[in-house]
Amino acid sequence: MPFEPPTHSVERSLRRTGARVVVGLDEVGRGAWAGPVTVGAAVTGMRKPPEGLTDSKLLTPRRREQLAPVLATWVTASAIGQASALECDELGMTAALRLAAVRALEALPIEPDAVILDGKHNYLGGPWRVRTVIKGDQSCVCVAAASVLAKVHRDALMAELAPQYPAYGFEDNAGYPSPVHRAALEEFGPTDLHRLSWAYLDALPKWSHLKRTREADGDEQLTLSF
Repeated sequence: MPFEPPTHSVERSLRRTGARVVVGLDEVGRGAWAGPVTVGAAVTGMRKPPEGLTDSKLLTPRRREQLAPVLATWVTASAIGQASALECDELGMTAALRLAAVRALEALPIEPDAVILDGKHNYLGGPWRVRTVIKGDQSCVCVAAASVLAKVHRDALMAELAPQYPAYGFEDNAGYPSPVHRAALEEFGPTDLHRLSWAYLDALPKWSHLKRTREADGDEQLTLSF
């Protein structure tokens, strides 16, 4: 399906207000049952982006993998931050996202003046100057770049971990819901990569005693189930 390429429109508006370094942030892994939540950060400047850059979800796995090394050398700077499954359980998704985002921002070799955050909710907060953009991963160059880099990084991580958990199909589902993943959970239960506060455990009577409880943080991903 054809799609409009991302632009520098939001970046330009921020630069007009004095922000010289603008970084795009995007997350991946929010809806997964297993593995970390990952946030990519990318500073791209105002140069023309590589051909085909858009939201990682609109790209095939092969195209993402082809584009990621191109982006890694094209961006001005980039970094990845993560929060583990345990941190997702202990903190809740909103705070875990913030932790991953802060880790990504602190890993950048340059300090941003402003942040473009994909979506409508500002989970990052101060001291950063944040502009939220709905579908920013499709419309903003720096957010689209962060989206691809984060997705390829997390998928590769889950594929690397997959041989340790062969029944769960992490090399294909990256920890997200899938028939193979569900069948493995029913038979073997959750691993140390699984988020134990997620609602999928409610559908697993054999393993539901492992569920961790805490006050919900209002994030919709806590209600994910089969």
